[in-house]
Amino acid sequence: MPEPFESEGAVSGAGMGGAMDLAVAEGQTLETAPGGPDGTGPAGRPRSLWSDAWRDLRRNPVFIISALVILFLVVISLWPSLIASGNPLKCDLAKAQEGSQPGHPFGYDGQGCDVYTRTVYGARKSVTVGVCATLGVALLGSVLGGLAGFFGGFWDSLLSRITDIFFAIPVVLGGLVLLSVVTSNTVWPVIGFMVLLGWPQISRIARGSVITAKQNDYVQAARALGASNSRILLRHIAPNAIAPVIVVATIALGTYIALEATLSYLGVGLKPPTVSWGIDISAASPYIRNAPHMLLWPAGALAVTVLAFIMLGDAVRDALDPKLRS
Repeated sequence: MPEPFESEGAVSGAGMGGAMDLAVAEGQTLETAPGGPDGTGPAGRPRSLWSDAWRDLRRNPVFIISALVILFLVVISLWPSLIASGNPLKCDLAKAQEGSQPGHPFGYDGQGCDVYTRTVYGARKSVTVGVCATLGVALLGSVLGGLAGFFGGFWDSLLSRITDIFFAIPVVLGGLVLLSVVTSNTVWPVIGFMVLLGWPQISRIARGSVITAKQNDYVQAARALGASNSRILLRHIAPNAIAPVIVVATIALGTYIALEATLSYLGVGLKPPTVSWGIDISAASPYIRNAPHMLLWPAGALAVTVLAFIMLGDAVRDALDPKLRS
């Protein structure tokens, strides 16, 4: 009993000044803490969706592994000579279909070209097509879907009917029809085709996100204060509706890389002398029994790349979707 009495007396004896000092100390502790209670960040401020997502991504091993793989692919796409000093177009028919040799770990293809060098240089076109197609699809789909969801009415109905038409077109069949008449050896016809048939999916995602966001109280408050439609759309709705678009676009990037390889395999995508994984896979398929290494390495590189982007998209989805958090 003496210990509680002494503690109580100490607090009582502190007087008004002691109580105020204690309150000030507690306030300073909360203010300077690196992280407050659940849902708060530094200085006790509520954490945003993006800060929560970044915190979760940094702790997700799937995100770290896929991001490192993608970073490596981007580096070799920009500077392939860092790990491959040869020329992908330099071939020697005397070495056609030969296996692994010193200095040529992947062997040679049917034309006597170094498979390792062509696999490294093939990443450039495949990644370029995937990234540019994703950016074009995300931009076009977000603008059209966002405007339709925000204004509604006739334009919303018109866009819905147009997207239904595009959804009815099979992607591979559409590529065979549209790209078969193109004679260009550049990547832009393939990118344009992917944007043409890929924007409806992003458009519907953006439309639904905007319709949900514009019903929130902060949007109604901004409208009541006299904010213009452009300000409401850009400052209040877009930042809160963009997360689903980012998730779908990230996952779709790997799909576009695989689609480019499919179209190139069918002969309507990228065309020789362009170096691409799809072209190499198509050229190696007749020799799969006699020289499987010609098909194994470009196909393996394609599979790893597509898997890395899909894993990255799944990690981003888990981080940005509050419903998936425990």
